[in-house]
Amino acid sequence: MGIRQQTIGVTWFGRFLRGWRLDRNPLRRASDRLESAALAVLVIAFLAAAPFAALATGSWALATARHAQLAEQASSYQVPARVLKLDSQGGAFAYGDPQAQARWTAHDGKLVTGEIFVPLDTTVGSTQQLWTTANGQPTTPPLEDSQVTGQAEFAEALAVVALAILLTITGMVTRWTLDRRRMAAWDTEWRTAGPHWTTRA
Repeated sequence: MGIRQQTIGVTWFGRFLRGWRLDRNPLRRASDRLESAALAVLVIAFLAAAPFAALATGSWALATARHAQLAEQASSYQVPARVLKLDSQGGAFAYGDPQAQARWTAHDGKLVTGEIFVPLDTTVGSTQQLWTTANGQPTTPPLEDSQVTGQAEFAEALAVVALAILLTITGMVTRWTLDRRRMAAWDTEWRTAGPHWTTRA
C-alpha cells in the first residue's frame, strides 16, 4: 500500500511539473519555459496584489459612501405627512406600492401637498414619515450604515475581479505572442527538414 501511494504521489507531481513545463525534457523550447515563467509571475502578482487592491479600493469606496451619507443627512429631513386621499387608480397600486395624496410641512415652514408612496394598509387621516429636501420635495432616505458597508465590500470584490481579468488578459496575450513565435519557428524548421522527409516523383 505504501509503495502504491508513493507511486501515485510521484505520478501526480510529475504531471504537475510537466504541465508547468518544469521538467528536463530536451524538447522543451525556451519559449515554453518563458511561458511557464510568465504564468507563474502572473499568479504570484495576483496573490500579492489582490489584498492591496481590495484594501485600497474598499477604503476609497467607504470614504466616498460616508461622504455621500453625511451630505444626504445634512440635506434631508424627515417630516410627518398626513394622508388626505388614497389613489387606487394608478398601476402602482396593483403592484403593491399604492400612492396617496398627502400634506406636510417642509423644513422651511412651507405647507406642501403632493403624491407619496404609502404602505398597503394605509388609511385616510393616518400619518406617514416622509423624507424631504429643505423646500419640502420628497427624496430618498439617506444611506444607512449597512448600505455604506455594502458598497465598500462590493468595491473590494470588484477590484479583485478586475485584477484577475487584467492578469488573465495579460496571460492570454503573452501566450498568443509566444504561440506566434513558435509557429514561425516551426514553419522555418519544417522548410529546412521537410525536403528530407518527403519524396517527389
